[in-house]
Amino acid sequence: MAKKHILQWLLLLALCVSCVQTTPPQQQTQQTQQQPQQTQPQKQPPFWNEIKAFKQEDSLQLPPKQAILFVGSSSFRMWKHMQEMLPEYTVINRGFGGSNLLDLRRYLNDIVFPYEPRQIVIYSGENDIASDTVGAQEVLQRFEDVFQAIRAKLPTVPIVYVSIKPSPSRERFMPLMRESNQLIQNYLQDKPHTRFVDVYQLMLNENGKPLPDIFIQDNLHMNDKGYAIWVKALEPHLIKQ
Repeated sequence: MAKKHILQWLLLLALCVSCVQTTPPQQQTQQTQQQPQQTQPQKQPPFWNEIKAFKQEDSLQLPPKQAILFVGSSSFRMWKHMQEMLPEYTVINRGFGGSNLLDLRRYLNDIVFPYEPRQIVIYSGENDIASDTVGAQEVLQRFEDVFQAIRAKLPTVPIVYVSIKPSPSRERFMPLMRESNQLIQNYLQDKPHTRFVDVYQLMLNENGKPLPDIFIQDNLHMNDKGYAIWVKALEPHLIKQ
């Protein structure tokens, strides 16, 4: 009798197993393919947060049209008293990060063209050289790319290029800086509505070394005394309203 019950139980178990629905391998593959793939968060380009902050600032109050736009790297970004030191001009300061010419080219649509500037003053190229991977010819090529992109959109707006400056912390790059400055100056000679402003020589002492008292503690960025040198060099080339 016990054997009969065991046989009945085994038969029932076999029926239950046969009734279990399994997903065919092809259907499993289709379900796997239909599952949404997880995407990695998109990496933002360098200095995007600073550019985004500018755009947020502009959304609250857009700077006046026909101002003089200063754009480039941290030597402009850290010029905190720019408007006070240039009281006869309306200026917009859009220096950002430790940017280079590639970064400037990337953000022309964000921090140059929207302002419809009366004049554009550029300081960029120093950080390209300080990367220790870029020669003078490549600095020139990068500048040409920036210049031509601006000219394609703003064909007659005057452009001032401030020469790459010397600084105590980057003294070993000075020969490359001089070469880059000369190449850019030569390039701009026959370009209408342009100026090359040489601040390099004005920032050297009688021994050809960077003046030590015009820099802050990092020996890279300038204090107001250094910016006063820039004001004196720039003012003859700035356009008043």
